[in-house]
Amino acid sequence: MSSPLTDATNALSTSALHDLTPRQRKESVLASLPSAGSMLAQAESHGMSPSQADLVEPIQRINEVLRQYGVEFELNDTSRVITRIVDRESGDVLRQIPAEEVLAIAERLDELRGNLISLQA
Repeated sequence: MSSPLTDATNALSTSALHDLTPRQRKESVLASLPSAGSMLAQAESHGMSPSQADLVEPIQRINEVLRQYGVEFELNDTSRVITRIVDRESGDVLRQIPAEEVLAIAERLDELRGNLISLQA
């Protein structure tokens, strides 16, 4: 399966890369990558937004790599990604994004959706 990064690096010939400085190589590869969010926007416009089940396996792989640095990701019930910075020795959560309070507010707002505006004059 190809990715934007492999497509970008394969598009440049190897001889052309050797003639460039490392900075020029980096700039040429970055210039050939799609803009940030463009692939996600294309997927959403075609109704192909990823489901929660599609995200579980990639998040597990990311956690395997980053857990040694004290970074964990979790997908909650509403498909929000929660990022935690954890003390590796004690296991205590040092920082969570979004915070528990923000998640509680978001959950409450979801419950109130549709009840905030009165349709009667």
